[in-house]
Amino acid sequence: MMKKASAWVNSMRLRTLPLSVSGIILASCLAAREGYFSWTIFILAILTTLSFQILSNLANDYGDGLKGTDNEQRIGPERAIQSGKITPKEMRTGIIINVILALIFSVILIFTAFGTSHGVLVLIFLILGIASIAAAIKYTVGNSAYGYHGLGDIFVFIFFGLVSVIGGYVLFAKSLTSIVYLPAVVIGLLSAGVLNLNNLRDIVSDEASNKNTLAVKLGVKSTKIYHNVLIISALALSALFGILYFQSYYSLMFIISFIPLLQHLNRFNKNKVPKLLDPELKKLALSTVLLAILMGLGQVF
Repeated sequence: MMKKASAWVNSMRLRTLPLSVSGIILASCLAAREGYFSWTIFILAILTTLSFQILSNLANDYGDGLKGTDNEQRIGPERAIQSGKITPKEMRTGIIINVILALIFSVILIFTAFGTSHGVLVLIFLILGIASIAAAIKYTVGNSAYGYHGLGDIFVFIFFGLVSVIGGYVLFAKSLTSIVYLPAVVIGLLSAGVLNLNNLRDIVSDEASNKNTLAVKLGVKSTKIYHNVLIISALALSALFGILYFQSYYSLMFIISFIPLLQHLNRFNKNKVPKLLDPELKKLALSTVLLAILMGLGQVF
């Protein structure tokens, strides 16, 4: 029983969860800056986002496991189906349960945020919720899985960046303001960087398994250039945000996060063996979370 429980916890990939909520944390701080913050909406938004991410992780384990992408050549942590600790049937059941939970959290969040007086926003966010669930599953599941056709980066940019930050802000404010756009792009770029790093690490095994990620399509050299563009663009746009929305020196405290991000780029560019990049995944993800928190708090103080 304990081994089975441990296998389920591992399949949820807990180390991916902080990055998934970074956009919501930043959106919440921007909403607080404008006087719209609500603890109830914040907690529900976090729970909803976590349910999406866990669903995605389980679906990825299921899809990659059935396709044989998770095999002995893979560099990262051992997956549940790959190891045989969880059967495909059990994983399908887990996915169904998480879909139900994600739907429940989404509906509660949407009607808590908008009630019945914002019908258009309710409809838009219900569609976004369903789209988020579909995107979480279709990344690796099915013959048309978009993660196998080099489209994962686009979806991560949209859902981790634009939807998370812009959508998160609207949950609080019921309206939009220009302050959310640059942060949304920054978090989207850094999140795409995390996925790209993951895909570069697995480029050999993915190519052998016909998982045509963007890294596989571009090749190692171009993927490394692309990664630098993602990170440097995020740093430049966050600096621009700090200047445009400067209130006090607290507004610039997110620059602290530039230190680990630049250190990451330095280590990344010196790397000659993609499979040794695994430790950088956690560092880049946590650096992104740090930037999101400090950028948000800098606007609150």
